[in-house]
Amino acid sequence: MSASTTELFERYHACWADRDPDRIVELHTPDSIFHLHSGSEPARGRAEIRAAAAQTFALVPDLTFHLVNLRVGDDFWVVQWRLTGTSVTGSPVEVDLADLVLVENGAVREKHSYVDGVAMQAALAAPADIA
Repeated sequence: MSASTTELFERYHACWADRDPDRIVELHTPDSIFHLHSGSEPARGRAEIRAAAAQTFALVPDLTFHLVNLRVGDDFWVVQWRLTGTSVTGSPVEVDLADLVLVENGAVREKHSYVDGVAMQAALAAPADIA
């Protein structure tokens, strides 16, 4: 296990936990890729990654990450999360997420996030009207 990669993971996670897109992109390489594998195109470069992170926080403003499992190597980490919060529609969010992050020269080179798409779509849908 790489101490520097573990330290980067901790700093990077803190940026996400604080919901801070500006700090998130500071830890990416200039030509980095962030791909939320949910049918969307990858965000390329810091400006697009910042926008993608900001959009995530706009959809779930109180997004919280609960660590399930973490594996760290010299130039990567793989982590399982349980995400919780409340969507902008008022629906509760309880979604599983797995991240594969590739590291290059002490920065995030690629971040691939695999989310439970069915659970996420249900959380983002408007709550059913109660008659």
